[in-house]
Amino acid sequence: AASPRSSCPPSPLWALPEELLLLICSYLDAQALGRLAQVCRRLRFLSSRDLLWRRIARGCLNSGFTQLGTDLLAGIPVKERVKVSQNWRHGRCRRETLLKWKCKQVAPFFSSLLLPWMELDGEYLYLSQAENIHAYRLRPDGTGLQRHPQAIFSGHQKDVCRFVLVNSHIVSGGGDGNIVLHKIHGSYSVKFSAHEQEVSCVDFQGGFIVSGSRDRTAKVWSLSAGRVGQCLHTVQTDDRVWSIAISPLLSSFVTGTACCGHPSPLRIWDLESGQLLTCLGTDFHCGAGVLDVFYETPSLLLSCGHDTYIRYWDIRTSTRKCVREWEEPHDSALYCLQSDNNHMIASGSAYYGVVRLWDKRQTRCLQSFYLSSPTSSPVYCLRFSTTHLYVALASALHVLDFTAP
Repeated sequence: AASPRSSCPPSPLWALPEELLLLICSYLDAQALGRLAQVCRRLRFLSSRDLLWRRIARGCLNSGFTQLGTDLLAGIPVKERVKVSQNWRHGRCRRETLLKWKCKQVAPFFSSLLLPWMELDGEYLYLSQAENIHAYRLRPDGTGLQRHPQAIFSGHQKDVCRFVLVNSHIVSGGGDGNIVLHKIHGSYSVKFSAHEQEVSCVDFQGGFIVSGSRDRTAKVWSLSAGRVGQCLHTVQTDDRVWSIAISPLLSSFVTGTACCGHPSPLRIWDLESGQLLTCLGTDFHCGAGVLDVFYETPSLLLSCGHDTYIRYWDIRTSTRKCVREWEEPHDSALYCLQSDNNHMIASGSAYYGVVRLWDKRQTRCLQSFYLSSPTSSPVYCLRFSTTHLYVALASALHVLDFTAP
């Protein structure tokens, strides 16, 4: 008799056309598909088809699919992404320290001391260190960096506060009150004076830069030909601006402020006119500043900050109350967050380098990772791919590798 791993059992079922077999297999879950792959070579090939795993992957954490089903990682087998997704859910990973640097005295977020920010872009990780931004090439396995940066982008006289990476351009705001625009592949750069105090946050989309500062203003800047660095609007926010983001529709932007001079720290402004469109929320207490904001879609927005909550806003349904919220278990301020644009959120806390993973469909966090115990450091920034999570603390850059068994 032929080995079951070399040929299919003599059953009329396996003689069906492939289209019908795929339809039958589409009703199986991940465990059943895995067992089916052990029957024979033909079923092993059949059960590995992306068509079968796509439905399963859409319900998984950080598998590369958006809420609408768009595949952001076409070309990477979906089955493999589902396997790695289970590691995210169960917290199975390998930890490594990628970089260490000399740490100044740790100070509160709103002080003049400004600490690391980073962005991921394919094979490169961009990290701000003091007044420069360093571009490090990632190893093929994603767990390490080249020893020396591939490029260094400079232009600020004081620390870089935050920066964004969009369409092969870096836009950074610094403690010197300036904004610097760099083209990654080339020597082109533009620098202009933006605010009277440090530029604490910036965003860049569609030919516009928006910036926020401790000077209690947010500004809109043009990047169109002949108007580069021209201020289009100055918005008086009555509060220090700590976070800012442009809507994907390029029609508005949101500011997250300190919530000391104005009752709502989250406000949406018209990008063309600079006029206030709406305020989000009514139950913020004084000092509940918003430290990070993240647009998932033009109508879905995430925020976090000093009030220890992650809030999920759907502007289509209500601007008075968020549609969901998750509370940080240890009553700690949340400095940063990122979403996979589907089910998963990662957040960074103010103490002991705590990173938490959340499933939007649940009320409690899934996993917690303590990266700076026994000493305490906030998580100033985190970024993730489908396989790795990078975390910037006061004195080190860490990576969690979720491809590990």
